[in-house]
Order: sequence, then structure tokens, then C-alpha cells
Amino acid sequence: MTRPITAGVDGSAESLAALAWAGREAVRRGLALRVTHVWRYEEHHALDTGDRETQDRWVRDAADEAARALAERHPDLDVTTDVLEGDPVATLTAAAAESELLVLGSRGHGAVVGFLLGSVGQQVIADAVRPVVLVRAGDEASGEAGGREIVVGQQGDPEDSAAALGFAFGTAAARGATVRAVRAWTLPPVFAYSPGSMKLLDEAGGLEPYEQKALAEALEPWRERFPDVPVVEHIEMGSAGQVLLSVAGRAQLMVVGRRAHRTAVGARIGSVAHGVLHHAGCPVAVVPSTEGF
Repeated sequence: MTRPITAGVDGSAESLAALAWAGREAVRRGLALRVTHVWRYEEHHALDTGDRETQDRWVRDAADEAARALAERHPDLDVTTDVLEGDPVATLTAAAAESELLVLGSRGHGAVVGFLLGSVGQQVIADAVRPVVLVRAGDEASGEAGGREIVVGQQGDPEDSAAALGFAFGTAAARGATVRAVRAWTLPPVFAYSPGSMKLLDEAGGLEPYEQKALAEALEPWRERFPDVPVVEHIEMGSAGQVLLSVAGRAQLMVVGRRAHRTAVGARIGSVAHGVLHHAGCPVAVVPSTEGF
């Protein structure tokens, strides 16, 4: 079954930018687009904006208007609207599971209480089983112009970043873009080296060649699957978050993997994904490590 792209809207400028991004991506991928607005009467009622029926009508009119405006820009795009009342985290997480990817705005500043990058948005990212893309207000199609790259972080063994790499290569193929695969490395304490790791380092000729070899091995299956996608291998010493942000200016999209960390108060995204989401100016895709391509 072909899954749609889902864009969450809440009336803010950020969510409308996310909707525009999702529309362009749906056209490129030949997918349908679902416009989803999740709301809770208690939050709207606190703003003294009418009874439940009035609020429901207002929300539906706003969502329909956003969908109509998008359909006018992309007349061949299959656009549907879904207005749901309920818990934003549970509802958006469920929507993500039924979608190719979920697209949200990166921050909520509108009069309506939003679900964008705050505690709710981060919880959706942590819980979602499909990729979630975060888009800032002011994002424009011109940012996807030729020459700007799909930047993706690669860490650990090949399987650790397979989902993020697969998403990055698939997106680059649809856009005719270059993939810049970034692997950051640091000097660990001497006592962290085991005899086995020292043997591998000796065979590779040192730490930096070892990291280059590890990145090349992780990229090999994706180069074979997407032979027409140009690839830049980027090895740099430093923390993963800092190195990724240092090349964010090149990016039309930043792709990071995500392994949710379970705590007593719920799942939390990792520090690399968290830092990139807050500081990268381009759209950011967060891809769960269990995602299959």
C-alpha cells in the first residue's frame, strides 16, 4: 500500500511552511498529501474563542483553506484534509505510522496552542516509527535549488545509520541532489582501545583512515542502489552535532538518525538530533533507526 505524506498544521506560519514543503516533496515523490490538524477543545476554550461546535467549524475552515491554497499551487496533487480532536502526541504519532513521512513546523508562535517543536513535538519525534521532518517559518522552495546538498550523519557500524542513509539517498535521487555523508570522530582515551580495536586501527593505518574506511563501507550499498546520486564523503574530527552544524549552510535538508532514549517520563531524542533541530536553519529529517528502506 502506498502511504501519503502527512503535514501537521495548526494555523501558525511555521506549520504553513511545513505544509508547503510537504506539498513539494509529495509532488517529487508522486505521493498523496494528507493535511492533518489536531486540536483539543480545552486548549481552545481557554482562549475564550467559542464553544466546541464553533471551534470545530473554525479549525475545519482553516485546515480546508490551507489545503485549497496548496492544491491551487499543485493542481495534480491529491490533497485530503483530516481534522482530529484529541491528544496531539498520540494522534500525530499514529498519523506518522500511516505515512511515508510526517512534516511539522519547527516552532509554534501562533494564537492557537501549537504542537510544534516544544515538548509535544519532541515527543512525537521520539515516538514516531516513520521519519519526521521539521521545517522553520520562512522556508522557501529556492532553498532546494541545485548545488545545495542533502547532508546526512553517519555513526557507528553500517546498520546503525542505514535508515538515515536510505532516506537521504532516496530524497537526493528525487531531487537530483548530492549527498554529503558526514562522519565525525574524536580521540578516545587510550584505555578505551581494546586489543581488537587496536588491531583494526593498525590495519587501517591510523584513526582517520579507519574512520574513512568505516564511512565508505556504510555508503557502499547505497551507492550501488542509487548509482546516479553524487556523494561527498566528509570525515572531520569533532562532536557529531558540531560537525553537522558546520556544514548546515550547504544543506537543503539535514538528515539525522534517531534512537529514542526511554526515561521515567517518556522517550527522549538523542543529543545530536536535539542540537541539529534547534540550530540548523534548513529543514531537518529525523529518521528512527528501525526504519526500513
